[in-house]
Amino acid sequence: MDTRGITDLWDRVLGTQPDPDLWVVLTTAAVAFAAIAPHRVWRLSRNAVTIAHEGGHGLTALLTGRRLDGIRLHSDTSGLTVSRGKPHGIGMVLTAAAGYTAPPLLGLGGAWLLAADHITLLLWGATLLLLAMLVMVRNAYGVLTVVLTGGAFLLVSWLTGPQVQAAFAYGVVWFLLLGGVRPVFELQAKRRRGGAPDSDVDQLSRLTHVPPFLWLLLFHAVSLCSLAGGGRWLLDL
Repeated sequence: MDTRGITDLWDRVLGTQPDPDLWVVLTTAAVAFAAIAPHRVWRLSRNAVTIAHEGGHGLTALLTGRRLDGIRLHSDTSGLTVSRGKPHGIGMVLTAAAGYTAPPLLGLGGAWLLAADHITLLLWGATLLLLAMLVMVRNAYGVLTVVLTGGAFLLVSWLTGPQVQAAFAYGVVWFLLLGGVRPVFELQAKRRRGGAPDSDVDQLSRLTHVPPFLWLLLFHAVSLCSLAGGGRWLLDL
């Protein structure tokens, strides 16, 4: 690719694209909700939230100076991120807290990009993040899940027109915002029944001596505030 081609590509990625019509924004919100609300559909779509969840653990581990050994994604939509470093301290706390907060915060960041009309930048940025995560995935199901997800982003970015790209991007961001809310309620219900004895909130409680329910409240606050703020950006309110 010559210099002009690189410049054109760079301008395409960093440039702005037209907003979709309001009906597209509302339709993608409805589709995203339909992918989250029914239990049977959620059992499949939750895999995408798990990718964001474990990716949040992994990225935060690297940013805080920990060594990331690998990420595993399972067919029951659970996941595991293993990192090495001090078993206590701010790095470990931030890494443990990053899982449940990653999907809604990614959705909030995506909503901000879409509000600024950077649709292409969002699609390409998500593709690069998935590619970087793929390098650290250590099981076959996880590789398959990330490859399929990244492939969807790549195909939409390269082979579709602006309106399809916009609809896809809005659908993804709505899904992250809405999908970031349900897992926290699921965790709360599971702990109420005596399940998930070593969940993220339990690990955080041991690390900080803060009761688990306060960490649950924090996760609820992050997910619900992200949904409210991101929704306003997407709806241009």
